[in-house]
Amino acid sequence: MGHLKYRSEIDGLRALAVIPVVFFHAGFATFSGGFVGVDVFFVISGYLITSLIIGEMAENRFSILRFYERRARRILPALFIVMLASAPFAWFWLMPIDLQGYLKSLLATVLFASNFLFWDQTGYFDTTADLKPLLHTWSLAVEEQYYIVFPPLLMLLWRWGRRSILWVLGILLVASLLAAQSGVRDAPAAAFFLLPARGWELLSGAFAAFYLDARPMDRHVPGRGFLAVLGVGLITVPVFAYDAQTPFPGLAALPSVIGTVLIILFASGETLAGRVLSTKALVWVGLISYSLYLWHQPIFALYRQRFGEQAFASNVFWLMAMAFALAVCSLWLVERPFRFRASLRQLGMGMAASAAVIIGSLDGPANAGGQGECAVVRLGAETC
Repeated sequence: MGHLKYRSEIDGLRALAVIPVVFFHAGFATFSGGFVGVDVFFVISGYLITSLIIGEMAENRFSILRFYERRARRILPALFIVMLASAPFAWFWLMPIDLQGYLKSLLATVLFASNFLFWDQTGYFDTTADLKPLLHTWSLAVEEQYYIVFPPLLMLLWRWGRRSILWVLGILLVASLLAAQSGVRDAPAAAFFLLPARGWELLSGAFAAFYLDARPMDRHVPGRGFLAVLGVGLITVPVFAYDAQTPFPGLAALPSVIGTVLIILFASGETLAGRVLSTKALVWVGLISYSLYLWHQPIFALYRQRFGEQAFASNVFWLMAMAFALAVCSLWLVERPFRFRASLRQLGMGMAASAAVIIGSLDGPANAGGQGECAVVRLGAETC
C-alpha cells in the first residue's frame, strides 16, 4: 500500500462534514448539531494520514521530516492567507477589548495552540463564541498536536508488529473516550477543545486505515451497502437532533464517528452511499472544504461584530456565497500551487514572510477605525 488510492466518496464525505459546520455557524436552527462535522473531519484525517504512514513504513521509506513537510504544505498556506486577509478588518472593525482577544488568537493559531486559548477563554457554545474570527482554528490545533505525537509513536511500535500497535492504539482510544465522557460532566470546555478528549476520534480513523490495509475494500462483506447508508444516517441525524445542550463530545460523538468509519470502510462505487457521495456537486464541495472551513468563520464573526446580528441574518446567504467564492480562489491560487508545485524554499519563504507580518501586527498601533479610546493593544495588555 505504497500510495493511497483516490476515493471520490471521501471528498463527498468532506462535504457532508463542512456543510453542517457552515450552516451551524451561520445560525440556522435546523442545523443545531452541525458542529459534529468537525468530528467527521477528525476521523477522515486520522484515516488518510495513517494510511499514508503505514503504507510508507511497509516499504521502509517513511520520513518524519517529509511527513511534516506534507502537513505544512497542506495546512499552512491557506491558513496564513485567511489570517492575513482577516487582520485588516479586525483592526478597523473590532473594539479594543475584542481586538486584544483577536490578537491573542492570531498568535495562538500560528503556534497551533488556539485550542488552549479558547479552552481558557470561553466555551464553544457561549453566545460570544460566534464573534471570535479564529474560533474554528481550535480543530487544526488538535490535529497538529496529534501529529506531533502519533507518527513517532507509530515508528516506535512498528518493530513490535501490527498486533502490538493495535493493542496500544486501542488502549489509547478507550482512555481518550473515557476522558471525553467524564470531561463533558466535569470539565466540558476542556473535553471539547483539548486533544486527550478528542484523540479517540482521530484514532478511530487510524483503525479504519489498518483495517483497509489488511482487507482492501472487501466487496464480499455481507450488507456493506446497508452499512454505508447506515453510516450516512449516523452522521446526518445528530446534525439535526443535537444542540448546544447536548453533552459533547463524549458518547454523544459516537454516532458521527462510527458513521464516518462505516462510510470509509464500506462506501464505494458499488454502493448507494458511495454513488451519492461521489456526485460532482458533493465532490466539488469536498475539494474546497478545507478553505471553506477556514474562510467562513472570520467572515461571519467579523460581519457580526461590525454590523450586528440582525444585519448578519439578513445577509447570511451573501456571506456564505462569499465564503464559497473565496474557498474556490484559495483552492486554485493557494492550496494547489503550494501543495504540489512550490519548492520547499518557496514554501518556507512564503510562510516565514506571512508569520513575520502576523507576529509583527501583534505589537502595532490599534488606533485605526474606532480605536481612538486605546492607543496600543499588545498581546498581554491594553494601554489606554
